[in-house]
Amino acid sequence: MTRESEIGLLILRLGLGSFLLLFGIDKLVAPHVAAAIFVDFYGFGTVSATLVYSAGLLEIALSLAILAGIWKTLSYGLGLALHAVSTLVTYRELLSPFGENHMYLAAVPVLAGFVTLFLLRRQDVLWSLGAGRAAGGGA
Repeated sequence: MTRESEIGLLILRLGLGSFLLLFGIDKLVAPHVAAAIFVDFYGFGTVSATLVYSAGLLEIALSLAILAGIWKTLSYGLGLALHAVSTLVTYRELLSPFGENHMYLAAVPVLAGFVTLFLLRRQDVLWSLGAGRAAGGGA
């Protein structure tokens, strides 16, 4: 593993972890927006503030695990799954990417980043609190 690769994975981890962190914080700051998204995109009938706050706190916890580089298989895998579902539920917007829907396209390279980070999780060792366990498969 080259130093450049280690730095690249660190940057990818910090970027993706920050991405999820901001969305988690957003659920706490503007829960009505998240509730509308749950209804519109995920098919929830009604969404309580408790559910939105809980989702936000869980997303923040997940993002902190990713940022710290701990429990990599679990945290990177959950981050990938969460973003994959979020991307898939916007398939209509992705199939019509122009005009008002163009921002949905940003989800696709972010998804590619999550896939890449997950696949290379054992090589992600720079400033990773889980680096010592990477070789043992528990990463």
